[in-house]
Parts: sequence; structure tokens; C-alpha cells
Amino acid sequence: MKQVILHDIRSHYNVGAIFRTSDGAGVSKIYLTGYTPAPEDRFGRQVAEISKTALGAEKFVAWEKVEDILAVVQKLKTEGVTVVAVEQSNNSVMLNDFVVPEKVAYMFGSETAGVPLEVLAEVDIILELPMLGQKESLNVSVTAGIVLFR
Repeated sequence: MKQVILHDIRSHYNVGAIFRTSDGAGVSKIYLTGYTPAPEDRFGRQVAEISKTALGAEKFVAWEKVEDILAVVQKLKTEGVTVVAVEQSNNSVMLNDFVVPEKVAYMFGSETAGVPLEVLAEVDIILELPMLGQKESLNVSVTAGIVLFR
């Protein structure tokens, strides 16, 4: 069982792309935390930028908007889910060495700031993609695709 946590993702297009990828990768639920936008606004109207890139996947993948990311982390851990933050860290495990747990929730953070240190302190594993070029990171939706289809 795979779940996803999107924390402080600012781009509606990244959120939509991750919904579409999550559908294809068999993700059962997406938690939208912090200021990550939801597929519906507070009035229940469809958010055009998300639906444009999700191509309807936001209707098939369960999602929940939760402000407090630490509450989500604790809830999932209580349910026996391994919470994996995808982030660069001195304590990270490289993707090639990672063994996927049976019940896992992958956390992806802000496009510019990543996952906050206080949140990284609460996760079970920090997972890193090896970068071989000059750039230090990939777009969050591309990273999600690589991790979710592994």
C-alpha cells in the first residue's frame, strides 16, 4: 500500500501531475498538508490548474487536506505505515539501496525549501535520489514519478 504526503507544494501544476502519477502508480491516498492546494477550493469548486495536469486523476485517488503535517505523520506511524521523506540529508538512504516497505507513505516537500527539519526528525526514513549532473535536484513531480514507480 502506497500513500503520498505533499507538504507546502506551491504549484497547482505539480500537485496535478503528482495526482496523475499517483493514480498510475497505485497510490491509495494523498495527504495535502501545509499550503499545498487541493483539487477543490473551499467552496467545492474544481481547481482548473490541478485538473488540467491531473486529467481527472484527482477524482480517482482519495485525498485529504490537513494543515498539520506532524499529525499526519503520527497517524500513519500509528497505523504501521513507514513514513519516508524524499529529501537530501546527511542521514539519507540512496534510492538504489532502499527496500520498499509493504505499507509506505512518501513525503514530498516544498519546491524551494524541501521538507522542514522538524518534520524530517519525525519520519522513519529519509530517501535521496542520486544526482549525477550539476543540478542538485529535480522538479518535485518528476521526483515523485521516479520514487512511486520504483
